[in-house]
Amino acid sequence: MLTTVLKMASKLNGRELFEKIGKPTKIVAPMVDQSELAWRVLSRQYGATLCYTPMFHAKLFATSEKYRKDMWCELDGDSDLDRPLVVQFCANDPEYLLAAAKLVQDKCDAVDLNLGCPQGIARKGHYGSFLMEEWDLIRKLIRTLHDNLTVPVTAKIRVFPEREKTLEYAKMVLDAGAQFLTVHGRLREQKGQKTGLADWDIIKYLRENLPTDTVFFANGNILYPEDISRCMEHINADAVMSAEGNLYNPGVFNTDYIDDKDKTFPKVDKIAREYFEVIKKCNGSHASRIAMKSHMFKILRPFLHHHTDIRSQIASMNAKSTLDDWEEKVIKPVEKVVTEIYADPSIQEKDTIVTGSQELWGGAYKTIPYWRCQPYFRPVNGVTGDKRVTENLKEKVAGLDNSKKRKADQPSSEESKIKETKLE
Repeated sequence: MLTTVLKMASKLNGRELFEKIGKPTKIVAPMVDQSELAWRVLSRQYGATLCYTPMFHAKLFATSEKYRKDMWCELDGDSDLDRPLVVQFCANDPEYLLAAAKLVQDKCDAVDLNLGCPQGIARKGHYGSFLMEEWDLIRKLIRTLHDNLTVPVTAKIRVFPEREKTLEYAKMVLDAGAQFLTVHGRLREQKGQKTGLADWDIIKYLRENLPTDTVFFANGNILYPEDISRCMEHINADAVMSAEGNLYNPGVFNTDYIDDKDKTFPKVDKIAREYFEVIKKCNGSHASRIAMKSHMFKILRPFLHHHTDIRSQIASMNAKSTLDDWEEKVIKPVEKVVTEIYADPSIQEKDTIVTGSQELWGGAYKTIPYWRCQPYFRPVNGVTGDKRVTENLKEKVAGLDNSKKRKADQPSSEESKIKETKLE
């Protein structure tokens, strides 16, 4: 009891915690069944400096031993392998949230409340972004953790269409006790095929209008390593969080090696092998084994389009597949194919990354060989996301230009008076 009291008394505020964990700037986002232990370990090897766990369901974590064992193992939060670490929960009941958080507070640096999940399961379960209108409940959830945990509480939010409402929302979350604030610059409705661009300008607006000592993380639009510094500079954020960008290319965080394509856009055979070796190291993690198939599909995505036989092998894997099965049917065949690709006498010419011209969104798209990890642009009606974004921005700019032109074509008040006089 005395130890708990002492820990509570010495609990760090946001800026103190940020300093203690090394001022991390590159963060693996909390993702359901995707930011589990093995993926965090791999991402740290490629430059991530802070990781969040997947979103855990607080009530299940607190009450179901099976769920807890499936989601969490002894190596999660290990001081040598898996820190700094923030554990994220979704919840709508303060008591269950606190009970769950107390089970992990000694194995993490902070506990985060998910206020951003936009998926149907969050609507059905009444958590994540579907609490955005219930400010009293959010305040109580955060305050309960703030007042009773030995580690700080943090929060991740989405934005409202209105800037002023979003600012008041963010202030409320901070006033309730959140020590880090992560802002995903998308509306609740922006998900799946409607994802679209995150709004960096509204994130910047929040940064400029919240207390200057707020530890502030930005989330959204990270495709390439260069986007991290571009985002931090535009928003003046303390750090940048990546979800999908990291899932398809862990090298997105390797900003210290921006000109080294093997580190920033690693070959798929190398990533597959490294990830597989991490899985073996974390073999006690049920969550890591369950997530393995999904991760393999993502990191090998551009490659599998050209080698459908290997894609079929991954698809055939199930809970009964052993690590030996994975190595013989997936890892080694990928390595064999990439070795053959690099035996091509013209490989130096083919193995190049071409950066396009600057786009309206501020960055530039890259053309990357299919045997290297790269962003994924989700197609809708046959049109990929990068092309939709570009076309939408062109239409927006054209609309603004036309508006200005119409305004310029309108007569001034003096001109109107002259015309009226002539008509009279």
